[in-house]
Parts: sequence; structure tokens; C-alpha cells
Amino acid sequence: MTISPLALPFPELPPIRGLRLAAGAAGIRYQGRNDVVLAELAPGTAVAGVFTRNRCPGAPVDWCQAALPGGEARALVVNAGNANVFTGRAGQEACRATAAAAARLLGCSDRRVFLASTGVIGEPFPHDRLIAALPSLAGMLSDHGWSDAACAIMTTDTFPKGATRVAWVGDREVRISGIAKGSGMIAPDMATMLCFVFTDARAPAGPLQAILQAGVERSFNCTTVDSDTSTSDTVLLFATGQAGNASADFGDFAARLNEVLHDLALQVVRDGEGAQKLVQIEVTRAVSDSSAKRVALSIANSPLVKTAVAGEDANWGRIVMAVGKAGEPADRDRLSVAIGGVWMARNGAVVPDYDEIPVVAHMKGREVAITVDLGLGDGRATVWTCDLTHQYIDINGSYRS
Repeated sequence: MTISPLALPFPELPPIRGLRLAAGAAGIRYQGRNDVVLAELAPGTAVAGVFTRNRCPGAPVDWCQAALPGGEARALVVNAGNANVFTGRAGQEACRATAAAAARLLGCSDRRVFLASTGVIGEPFPHDRLIAALPSLAGMLSDHGWSDAACAIMTTDTFPKGATRVAWVGDREVRISGIAKGSGMIAPDMATMLCFVFTDARAPAGPLQAILQAGVERSFNCTTVDSDTSTSDTVLLFATGQAGNASADFGDFAARLNEVLHDLALQVVRDGEGAQKLVQIEVTRAVSDSSAKRVALSIANSPLVKTAVAGEDANWGRIVMAVGKAGEPADRDRLSVAIGGVWMARNGAVVPDYDEIPVVAHMKGREVAITVDLGLGDGRATVWTCDLTHQYIDINGSYRS
């Protein structure tokens, strides 16, 4: 598959104390490539998680949600190619068997093994292949291997995604690194969004959960490729505690974690199926922040807006349409629209002597900025999406073939 023109190079991710990774091939769906990741975590590792709100979640999501209240993790097993969704009791048994096999290898409780799967929905999950691959992976565990792991969890992705930051907790320097996969989420054979972040900070599960939820709301929950909520969306944060920090001041940690999540979230949008352009949509002066976000997502999810961006057509009327259909407070006669910093319409009318030439030039670039001023209050929000091209249809029309 052609690599996205918006792709970023995979960064150098240093080791995280208390974490070892391995990637290998189980042949679950793909042949000739790695499709399974095993991560071993130090005893006492705290875990936090945020999962899909889709009402038809996969068996691994159910497993993780049941294990999360325990607050500790010793292992993570991820596979690509089969999402283990809509697989009934067989899917649940696959999770139990996989967790038990990993637990035996690493000497821990199966409820401290977290699972994630991505790929085709509704096909029997060949967990025997996954379990057969685990002993080999356990023998290959290393504190290096980020790139292999990021590649192994890809489905329709065109490039591996990683990010890292350094934070301070009290007087201790801690590392935060993560990988993610995601490209499209079209039902019923959707790909899925997975993100795994690791840190050597010492943090209780409770505060970790609150920090993660807040960070996800400002990052992944402000992005969209095609408006379809996956059945398998999972973000897990593991804190190995190996930095030995005594302080519980997580202010800088939360800020740097937010940067990692934001970085990974935008990489997912950059790899949107068929994407040629990254689109930032800012809505200002709404009645509230939440209202601004709903308006912004209405614009970001509009096929007409997204195809106009793909065609480099400065059709601001489609943006107005998307504002109006959001169901949020809006006044046509106060509405203003800008693309690339050029105001095309002010207070419900075209700007006198509006020159479309700089707007068209902006839209020919790889990154497009849209701003909408509702003129009603102090609410504001920013979301990110990508354009919609014919390649999106090509990818999803042949996803299972």
C-alpha cells in the first residue's frame, strides 16, 4: 500500500524501565508479516484505560474493562488481522485462553494480562495460532523493539505511529512513550484505533485513570476520519513505577502525556484511509465549549466538506451547511467563515472584495485550516480530520478480499 503523503517518520523511542516488548508472526490473517505483540511489564505496574462507547464492543474490550478495576498489569497481548468482535462465547473463550497462556509464561494472574485485537469483524478468532506464537515471543522480549511492535499492530495503516516525551514528577525525570494504530473505522469491516502508552513513572491507578481520561478527551476524542465509532477502540496507559518518584505532583506528567496522545491522535488522522490533506477545524464564540465541539465535528464529518477539501474547492457554503445541521445554537447573520486565515464570510455575508486566490493556494497544501466564528459566546473547540478521496472507497471496498 502506498504510504500516506502526510506520514511522519517513526521516532527514536528509548527504553522504558520495566517494559520489554516483542513482535512476531502468528498468521492470524496476514502472511509474511508480524501480527502479534507481547509486552511484559514489571510487577506493580499500574494501568488505566479508555475504551470504545460503541454498543457492540469486541471481546477484548470486555476483557480489559473487567480487568481494569484491579489496577495492575503484567502483560499486554495485541493482534492484528482479526478484531474478535461479534464472535459470541467463542470470542470470550479466546480471550480467557490467550490471557491464561500469557500468564503462565510470565508467572502472573490472567487478570493482569490485557488484550487488544484489530481487524475484520465477525470472523472466528483463531486464538490457537495466537497462543502458539506466545512462547517464541516470550523468548524474544527486549527493551528495544518499538518499531516492530508499531508495525505489527497495523491493518490498513500505511505507516507505524510513535511518540515520546520526557516529564518531571517531583525531582525525578520520567519517560512517556506510546504507539498507536488507526486509519479508518468504516462498518462493518472497520479497522480500529488502538493506542498503548508506557511510562516508568510511579503513579496510582486512580490518578492515572483521571489523567488519561482528560487527555483522551482533548486528543483522540477531537479527531475523526469517517465518523464511525469502532467496536475495538482502546487506549491503555501503563506506569511501571521504575522511576521511583516519591512525589505525587503529576502536573508536568499530565501535560507531557497530553502531548504524546495528541501527537499519536494526529498521526492516526494523517493516515486516514486515502487521506491527502490534514484538516484543522476551529470553532470560536459558541455558546459553550461542548457546543463548539459538536459544531466542529459536524463540519469534520461532513462528506461534502471533506470532498470539497479533497478537490481543493473553496466552497464555504458547505461549511455553513454543516454548522446548521449540527443542531447547536447558531445565528446565520452572525456566522463568519475563514480558510487559511482568510475571512471569506463575515456576519452572514460574503466579505466585500473577497479574493479567493490565496484561499485556493492554501487548499492546495497538505494542511488546511478552517475557522468558524459563531458570534454567540465564549465557547471554543478545535478538532482534526482529513479529506475524503476515492481511495477511501477503494480501500474499504476491497478490505476483506
